[in-house]
Amino acid sequence: MSKTEYIANSETDLFEIAKKMLVNFSDQKIILFYGEMGVGKTTLIKQLCKQLNVEESTNSPTFSIVNEYLSVEGASIYHFDFYRIEEETEVFDLGYEDYFYSGNYCFIEWPEKIPNLLPGNAVKVTIVQDEQNIRLISVVL
Repeated sequence: MSKTEYIANSETDLFEIAKKMLVNFSDQKIILFYGEMGVGKTTLIKQLCKQLNVEESTNSPTFSIVNEYLSVEGASIYHFDFYRIEEETEVFDLGYEDYFYSGNYCFIEWPEKIPNLLPGNAVKVTIVQDEQNIRLISVVL
């Protein structure tokens, strides 16, 4: 297990951080995002999608639970937001296994809502923001 930390002084730093993250865990496709509401999980995911050549608009799938984005090469990227999930069993109806084991990128916000369903080899990204809006991003492989 390895841990890498990044510091983002502003949102513009997130583009370069996203690039480094994708290089560092290029073989890992399931990425879990931990952090308080409003800390920048979705913002970082948007930057990751830009790095993966997604040109369409990306936003949090808070109500739909999952959004699918396509890269210009035609690769599917899945973005989950489990914030509104009350019970893990609610995720069964989504067919989550088809997404998680598809070999495509899966960016998962609020993974703590479904701890028993997560693949063991997932990358864990934790974002903490201080009072000056500086973000510390910890990535554990």
